[in-house]
Amino acid sequence: MQFLIAASIAVGVSLMALLLRRSRRADAPTQKTWSVPTQMDPLDLALGDAEWSIVVFTSGTCHVCADVAAKADALRSRKVSVREIEYASDRAVHEKYRIDAVPTLVVCDRAGVVRHSILGPVTATDLWAAVARVRDPDSGNEPAGCENH
Repeated sequence: MQFLIAASIAVGVSLMALLLRRSRRADAPTQKTWSVPTQMDPLDLALGDAEWSIVVFTSGTCHVCADVAAKADALRSRKVSVREIEYASDRAVHEKYRIDAVPTLVVCDRAGVVRHSILGPVTATDLWAAVARVRDPDSGNEPAGCENH
C-alpha cells in the first residue's frame, strides 16, 4: 500500500515537472518582414522624360543610406531618373508607402510598377546588373551555345 502511494506521488510530481518545463520553453523567435511598395504613384517618381525611375528611401542618420543613394545616383541618365526620399524631409512619402526600413531602393517603370527592390546595402555591380535586367529582361540570358562553358 505504501508503495502505491509513493508511486502515485512520484508520477504526480513527474507530470507536474513536465508541465512546468513545457510552459517555460521559449517560443521560437519570429522574423520581421519589411514592407516594400509594389506600385508607386508616378507623381512621386520625378520621371521627367525618363523611362525608368530609381527611388531610394533613406534617413539622414543612416551612413549605409548615403552609400546606396550615391550608387543609385551614378545610374542617372536621360532614360533613368533617380530620386532620394529622405525620412526627415519627406516623412509623408515614407508613411504613404509604409517604408519601415532604410535604405529601401525600388526600380519602377513609367507607370510606377516596381520591377525590382533592394533592402539594405548593395554593391554598385549588383545595382547596375539589377537595373540592366529590369531595363532589358533578355540581358540576363546567356547567348545560345554558352550553356556548356
